[in-house]
Amino acid sequence: MKKFYGQRAYVQSAGVKNDLDIDAFAVAVSREVGVELERHRVRSFEEMKDWGDDLSGFDLVVALSPASQRQALELTRYFHLDVEYWPILDPTGIGETREAKLAAYRQARDQIRDRMLERFGPPEVNENGEGP
Repeated sequence: MKKFYGQRAYVQSAGVKNDLDIDAFAVAVSREVGVELERHRVRSFEEMKDWGDDLSGFDLVVALSPASQRQALELTRYFHLDVEYWPILDPTGIGETREAKLAAYRQARDQIRDRMLERFGPPEVNENGEGP
């Protein structure tokens, strides 16, 4: 999101669980498209609140799994949030070989990219007319 749209919107990643370590396959396929995730930390909605993120300041939650959709919808009881569910392939556990696993992660990455472009429009371009 930040790669395509820069500072146009404040974006925070959260999930149902906080596994602490980001999946190495996600890091690898994101790097292929110029997105650095090595220092990214997975956090839960609860941790966001604990760390001072005011959930009432967000306009939209994009849920990528049924579990995250349920948790996001629960937040709408307390905050005015729009929730969109994007049914994205969960690549964990798919594939026997490294290449098969990477292919599944690439498919999920590309599904997310396509949904972002559909929802938010073309990426921003810089002053040189270049995009991501």
